[in-house]
Amino acid sequence: MSAATRNLPIGKAICEALAQEMAHDPKVMVFGEDVGALGGVFGTTQGLLEQFGPQRVFDTPISEAGFIGAAVGLATSGMKPVVELMFVDFVGVCLNSIYNLAAKNCYFSGGSMPVPMVIMTAVGGGFGDAGQHSQCLYATFGHLPGLKIVIPSTAHDAKGLLISAIRDPNPVVFMFHKALQGMGWLTTPASSIVDVPRESYTVPIGKGKIVRSGTDLTIVTLGATVHVAIEAAGQLAHEGISAEIIDVRTIAPLDRQLIIDSVRRTGRLVAADEDYHSYGVSAEIIASACEDDAVRWQAAPVRISYPDVPPPFAPEMERHLLPSAERIRAAARRCMGRSA
Repeated sequence: MSAATRNLPIGKAICEALAQEMAHDPKVMVFGEDVGALGGVFGTTQGLLEQFGPQRVFDTPISEAGFIGAAVGLATSGMKPVVELMFVDFVGVCLNSIYNLAAKNCYFSGGSMPVPMVIMTAVGGGFGDAGQHSQCLYATFGHLPGLKIVIPSTAHDAKGLLISAIRDPNPVVFMFHKALQGMGWLTTPASSIVDVPRESYTVPIGKGKIVRSGTDLTIVTLGATVHVAIEAAGQLAHEGISAEIIDVRTIAPLDRQLIIDSVRRTGRLVAADEDYHSYGVSAEIIASACEDDAVRWQAAPVRISYPDVPPPFAPEMERHLLPSAERIRAAARRCMGRSA
């Protein structure tokens, strides 16, 4: 490792992005539950209160409807609020402000009233937090016109995408998976902790990336499931199966062309995500590829997702339902015409 290399977890990368954008633009402010003195439940705002003061970093009452609504008002008034919805599961009590106001104001105003706000929220299961704190709800947000949806899988992408989100004139939902935060009480895959430049930089919203090149089949995924797919691809390589992995990074906009180009080369597709199975991101990925008449399918596409049931509290039950390397490997082997 060179002296210039800094490997950071996503939580610290998010915090650095916020600090740099707050220093760069006095209109940027951060608020939500426990983002002040505590520094965020998942470490996303550590040190910001001391650096920027209580006028720009402050805790809110436990009223998501109130502080998300306030963020919409501040954004339409010229500020750039970054508001933390502690768990995405809490969206039910503030959805009106998100999809009827933030997402639609630009359309309702003929483009004259942008809403430059970011909603940061924790997603994902695997920690026995039950149905109140373990969902992803990717497709719930991706289905709403006017929102941009960002889901990073590495610290490098988290910093660059968050800076892009803060500078975007549109409302952006920035979803960080609990399993990737780098907190001591969470299991964080090493492949998510990567080199993060000290300087400010952006990663474009709407552009996916090829994480691993391959020739036999394409695995398209996002967030924490990227690292599950990397594990599966390593196992498949020992079986002589070359898997290409695409991290979409954002689902709205979705980089459909990157997916299509890959599937044109491989003729096989496994789509994997941690959201609910029906009407989900994996279904949209498969539909996007199927609509391209240049794809010459070698096998029917397969989707791996979460069953249409709320996450259970029992860890053994929850782990059984989550996407796993074994489930991805079995799907890939089926696409290759081998027994699972």
